[in-house]
Formats: sequence, C-alpha cells, structure tokens
Amino acid sequence: MGFWIFMLIMELLIPVAMIGFGKVFLRSAPKTINPIFGYRTKMSMKNEETWEFAHKYFGIIWYRAGWISLLLSLVIMLLLFGQSDDTIGNAGAVLCMLQMIPLIVPIFFTERALREEFDKDGKRKK
Repeated sequence: MGFWIFMLIMELLIPVAMIGFGKVFLRSAPKTINPIFGYRTKMSMKNEETWEFAHKYFGIIWYRAGWISLLLSLVIMLLLFGQSDDTIGNAGAVLCMLQMIPLIVPIFFTERALREEFDKDGKRKK
C-alpha cells in the first residue's frame, strides 16, 4: 500500500501543477516579459499584448486540462488499489506519459490562437 500511495502522489503532481499554474496565468501574466518564468515563445514575447493574451489563453486550457487529468488519474489510481507493485509501477509510468499530452499540446493551440489574433509583428489583426 505504501508504493500505491507514493505513486498516487506522483501521478497527481502534473495535474495539480497544471491547475495551479493555469489559475495563475489565467488571472494575470508575469508582470514583465522575461526569459525565465511564464509562457515563453517567440510570438508570446513580442509585446505586452501578446504576452497577456498568450498567458490567459494558455492558462484557461491548462486549468481545464489539469482538472480533467486529475480526475482521470484519480480514477485510474483507485482502480489500481490492491494490485501488485509491478502493475502499479507500470500503469503509473504509462499514466505519466499520457499526462504529457495535455501538458504539451496546449502550446500548439496557443500558438495557433496567437497567429490568428496577431500579425507576425505582434499587432492585433482586428
């Protein structure tokens, strides 16, 4: 049971981080455009407007995807309760890899939204 608890905690780290950072980015982007913290891509760092837009857009996706990932991870881990350590470990590894999808895919959606909303110089199209 100790290994199951450990794996449960490990499997919830990514969704909880997505929920937390999604909420932070949704409320407001980091105060200044910087190369260290925040949603940092060439397009998002063009100006303050693209910076704010990217964080809000990305934050919404990460917040929602984090909750979905959290619930699915909880269900899967509850189904693994009482299984062997090998089964729990293998399923946990697969689950962790699957959690990378909602962790990374929002980048592509955010970049597409930035290109639709702004021109290549970071000026709003509309």
